Amino acid sequence: MDATPFKGKIALITGASRGIGRATALRLAEGGADVVIHYRRGEARAREVAGAVEALGRRGLAVRADLEKPEEIRDLFATVGAELGALDIFVANAAATVFRDVLDLKDYNVIRTYQITIMSFIQSVQAAARLMEGRNGRIVTLSSFPVARYLPGYATLASAKAALESLTRYLACELAGRGINVNCVSPGLVLTDSARTYGGDDYERFERTLIEATPKGRAGTPEDIAKVIAFLCSDDAEWITGQTFVVDGGMTLTLPYLRRP
Repeated sequence: MDATPFKGKIALITGASRGIGRATALRLAEGGADVVIHYRRGEARAREVAGAVEALGRRGLAVRADLEKPEEIRDLFATVGAELGALDIFVANAAATVFRDVLDLKDYNVIRTYQITIMSFIQSVQAAARLMEGRNGRIVTLSSFPVARYLPGYATLASAKAALESLTRYLACELAGRGINVNCVSPGLVLTDSARTYGGDDYERFERTLIEATPKGRAGTPEDIAKVIAFLCSDDAEWITGQTFVVDGGMTLTLPYLRRP
């Protein structure tokens, strides 16, 4: 098995300063890729990830962009083109939302969630496809299990992620002729800051409930998800496109109704 399946590849991961994004950046760098670490806040964390990529003998580049601002998305991809000349892998990992019931949502809550999850993704893919020209690119989106299973207060992000899964299928068809594969990964409970934010003061009960429902008997780690993303970015996944992969240790097979924490 090739120890450096991504040698000569260039990857961009949004929201890569922590969690799944960070783990994916390091996994791809271990496989030989140069990696652009996108962040909005947490510059120190992003630079730490870039440094870890560099320590693996690859190029690591931390680039800030606010995904709510189309001009900054354009600048992000312009920087990738200017600094690295092309792009092979784009992982749409960044997300932001507010956890409220639908009747309690404010307009800006919905607008912000959809801008970061959907509008910025469309704008990013338009730019990424140009940089992937002739390079058999890979695009991976990140969904989440509440798309298919009710989770209190999660409606805004779940609906946006559902749209993202649909876009994944459409783009798989539209970009296949360019040699670009598009797939989606849908994690279960993963030990990240986002999960802790959702669980809030009752996070321990939230985590315990989901672990008890998981046949594998534990929560996922960012590295668990990064391994699947890396596979979908590899040549071994050449014949896979337009699919959503549930990566949850079996949790959604048995998950009970969850009351709001």
